[in-house]
Amino acid sequence: MEKESFNEEDRDRERVLLVGVDDGTQGEDFARSMEELKSLAKACFMEPVGVITQRIESINKGLYIGTGKVQEVKEASQLLQADVIIFDDALTPSQLRNLQNELDKPILDRTTLILDIFETRARTREAKLQVESAKLKYLLPRLIGMHEALTRQGGTSGSMSSRGAGEKKLELDRRRIEHRISELSKELEEVSMERQVQRKRRQAARTPLVALVGYTNAGKSTIMNAMIDRYVKDEEKKVLEKDMLFATLDTTVRRINTGNNRDFLLSDTVGFIHKLPHGLVKAFHSTLEEVVNADLLLQVVDYSDPHYREQMKTTEQTLRELNAGGIPMIIAFNKADQCKDRISYPQIVGENRIYMSAKEAPSLDMLIELILDTVYADYVTAEFLIPYEKGNVTSYFMEHAHILNQEFQETGTKITVKCHQADVSKYGEYVIYGEGTVK
Repeated sequence: MEKESFNEEDRDRERVLLVGVDDGTQGEDFARSMEELKSLAKACFMEPVGVITQRIESINKGLYIGTGKVQEVKEASQLLQADVIIFDDALTPSQLRNLQNELDKPILDRTTLILDIFETRARTREAKLQVESAKLKYLLPRLIGMHEALTRQGGTSGSMSSRGAGEKKLELDRRRIEHRISELSKELEEVSMERQVQRKRRQAARTPLVALVGYTNAGKSTIMNAMIDRYVKDEEKKVLEKDMLFATLDTTVRRINTGNNRDFLLSDTVGFIHKLPHGLVKAFHSTLEEVVNADLLLQVVDYSDPHYREQMKTTEQTLRELNAGGIPMIIAFNKADQCKDRISYPQIVGENRIYMSAKEAPSLDMLIELILDTVYADYVTAEFLIPYEKGNVTSYFMEHAHILNQEFQETGTKITVKCHQADVSKYGEYVIYGEGTVK
């Protein structure tokens, strides 16, 4: 057993004992997963006081850990005065029930812990609905494990009236939860439709959408806030930035106006993590559609983390689950300032990799140029001669294109622009020159 340090100032926090099983297939991932479990507990304002691990060939179907290890966990929880015992995997309903009977302590698993964190972080109506829905769906099959103290009395007809107090309460709770899940599904469907309308408006405006993705606590919010400081200059538009797992949960979209009609929308989404519960990915599907519908993904990687490669694999696996694996991507190796002995920064390597520090202006400048070069790569250079009576066409290009040159001639306004190929086709009658084709 590994004992954790415990500060006097944290006495009001719940003391937790962490338990994990290594079946021999995880390798270094197991140690990393247990470290993450500590961080998750702290993010939920708990204080880890001990860690117990077991190496076994297969998970115990009834108790998750071996029967001998159960006694060790029980004694350790008493010795360390642990209030809660947290297991590093999702427990089945029977495992939860059996462990509670054996350990006589409140039990949490990794999924429940993450759900609790999400519940405390949710701010928008949509996020609150999504978290509540995911939590209730996870709780529903585990209800029986939470009512083991209730008595069950005889009765053979199967009706509610002939059941014992515990069985009645269990059935009533189940019905309430099922009803609430149904209500949440309807509310989420309405919110999803509203989000689709907003998304269609953005797509009609043809403003590129860049989605920040990556492992939790990699620096996505820091990049978002740095761009807001530079281009939006509105403190109220900034997102929460904290050195903590899942510090931000709600999806935020901000317009980044870099000048000369080369705007883009920047979306900050929920961070990914090893063993991210599938139910959460499913519950947050409408929110994560910002990722699926993005023109460009900006994967932020904590380059200072020794496990950054494994974190990248987790991110890419989650993106595949969302069917977003084929979207163009820039990989930003953030926190390079903490790795000066490994890499010089800021620098761009290849076409889509940048080593940078989100807190330093030169890095931000280089990142923004890389983003603009990527999202506006399909823009073409064209020259138009627009009659003065067609001022609405000139106004359109002034608002939607990158103006390279403008001249006022006898027959109209001559402009050289970088614009979308669709605009060249739409206003082809005014084209003088377009990407090597003379009209």
